[in-house]
Amino acid sequence: MQKLFDSEIKVMELIWANEPIGAKELSVIAAGTIGWNKNTTYTVIKKLVEKGFVKRDDPGFVCTSLIPREEVCKKETKSLIDKFFKGSKSALFSALLEDESLTSEELSALREMIEKR
Repeated sequence: MQKLFDSEIKVMELIWANEPIGAKELSVIAAGTIGWNKNTTYTVIKKLVEKGFVKRDDPGFVCTSLIPREEVCKKETKSLIDKFFKGSKSALFSALLEDESLTSEELSALREMIEKR
């Protein structure tokens, strides 16, 4: 799977939340939420089609994702762990646990996730 840039992830999030969705409607949503003009959104859609993440059908240039959000999240998470924590998941968790802004509810949720594994 190819790497998604931040702009592409923003558009994918909009597609996942609204699919199937016409490119015109997508550009209106992007204008309201991201502040992009129509041409910017269409350019990113084109790149996503070329990379195989999105299918665009006529009429109306209806966009549908070709890859689930969960799959992209897994790949992006692995990339983050590899990049900042040298592939160590325990180093990631250590960094999370050292974050003093975590609420007791968030800490409990993390503990529960670990215990379920």
